[in-house]
Order: sequence, then structure tokens, then C-alpha cells
Amino acid sequence: MVKTQKMEPNQTDRLLVIACGMIAREVLAVKQQLKLDHLELTCLPAEFHFYPDRIAPAMDKAIEKAKAQGYQHIFVGYADCGTGGLLDRVIEKHGVERMAGPHCFAFYQGMDAYAKVADGDMMSFYMTDFLCRQFDAFFIKPLGLDRHPELVKDYFGNYEKLTYLAQTDDPELDKVAEHAARLLGLAYERRSTGYGDLISELARVAASG
Repeated sequence: MVKTQKMEPNQTDRLLVIACGMIAREVLAVKQQLKLDHLELTCLPAEFHFYPDRIAPAMDKAIEKAKAQGYQHIFVGYADCGTGGLLDRVIEKHGVERMAGPHCFAFYQGMDAYAKVADGDMMSFYMTDFLCRQFDAFFIKPLGLDRHPELVKDYFGNYEKLTYLAQTDDPELDKVAEHAARLLGLAYERRSTGYGDLISELARVAASG
């Protein structure tokens, strides 16, 4: 976990966001966009995306540590993210809030927009800017697809489409997403989502402190 800064005398005035490492760049971009100088960020490992059972206990410890450091205004930069409600138990225990929705793929699109496409996206394999940047490290090498490309159908055969939720307009990331779709044998769709509900939620919690 990325360490927070050492407690300063005005730490109680700070907003600490404890987020998934997969959205760290995006949280910092929103911080800059909204000029949220009092927002600080610490992250749990991005690889928890594959191990959702680790999220709730790690978050519990992270919040306890932050409170011990003097932080009083804490926001959880996770949706449920496959924890099956266990993250919500931690949130209720500590009296904090989290991002609404089942996962980041939902809040990037905006919960209202996601509700309209969720059923149609049941067979979609989502990618984000982060997952494009980490495609080899997160998928190809861990799954052994660089050595055994024939396993693609075993891992991705139940998907019909790769849907790239683009937070930014980066031609290089577009190329990665398009290549990934071809590699996985999936249809391709690009949706320009920006940061979705991350903007409104961080603005809201930053103002509520």
C-alpha cells in the first residue's frame, strides 16, 4: 500500500481518499482538475482487482491506520468491486463512504448511463486506461498467453465484445485496446467516458468536510 504523508498539525482538515491502485492516476487528475488541494491519496494494490477477498480486510487496516494518524475525513475510492458486501461492512464500521456502484466500470460510465447498458454488456470484457497500460502485465503474462496463445478461448471464450472505457483521448491506448480485441477474438467498442461519477463524487465529499 502506498504510504500516506506523515501527519501534520492540520491533518484533520485533509480529505484522505483510500483508493484502488487502478484508479490512482484518475483520482489525481480529478484532484488537479477541481483544484482539491486538501485531498490526499493512498492506494491499495491494483492487483486486488483479481483478489477481491483481500480488499475488505486491507481497507479495514488502512482506515484504522489513517484514523490513528489523525485523519477524520476519509473516503473510500472503491465500488463494491466483487467483495459481495464485505467492503460495505467495513465502511459501516468506520462511518465512511465509498463510490456508488458495483465496480469502477460502472462509475466511470456514470451510474445512470451504466444502468441503461448493463444488461447488454453482460458479455463485454471491459478495459480502462489503466488496463490498457497494464494489458501485458495484468493479462497476457499472468495467464500465460504469451507462451500459450491457444488458451485465449479458455479464458475469454464467454465474452463477445471488448469495450474500452476511455478516460482520456490517447491514440496509443486506443491501439492497445484495438490490438487486445483482435488478440482475444472479440468485437470492439470504444466509449469515451472521461472520469464519470468520480468527478462529482470527489467534488461532493471534498465539499462536505
